[in-house]
Amino acid sequence: MFFVEELITHPLFKEGECWENASFEKDEKIVEEGESSRDLFVVIKGSVRVLGSIEVTSKSNCQIRPGVFDISAGEIFGELSLFDQQPRSATIVCLEDCEVIVIDGDKLMLFLEENSDIGYKFMCEVTELLVKRLRVSNDKVFSLFAWGLKTHKIDEHLS
Repeated sequence: MFFVEELITHPLFKEGECWENASFEKDEKIVEEGESSRDLFVVIKGSVRVLGSIEVTSKSNCQIRPGVFDISAGEIFGELSLFDQQPRSATIVCLEDCEVIVIDGDKLMLFLEENSDIGYKFMCEVTELLVKRLRVSNDKVFSLFAWGLKTHKIDEHLS
């Protein structure tokens, strides 16, 4: 993402104060669903998986964590909590050893307000990313809906 390089090299957005590098090992959780944090993460090396939590009511009353999608080097995650200040909606787990930049969300938002040129680029890039992810999510929802109709033979009654 273009804005990240411009952001972390900006003299007013200092390492150790506004952002830091972090390393995580394969299978290590970076973010846990339900946590409260506004940090934004940029994957520098490696890849991570976004895991959702689903409880299945059955005899065993089990819980599964399906992978929603994978995020690779150069991509961000954590943007939802940055904007809505809600708890994390998913767990993020490393698929391999990873290096990430952890950006303090509160300091980022203040910086973007004070530096509207970078803020505009950031908003454009994040909007593009969210639209891309929404399209992927829509495709998955529509596929699951179609599967449910066929599984329950509802599709036979549709004209």
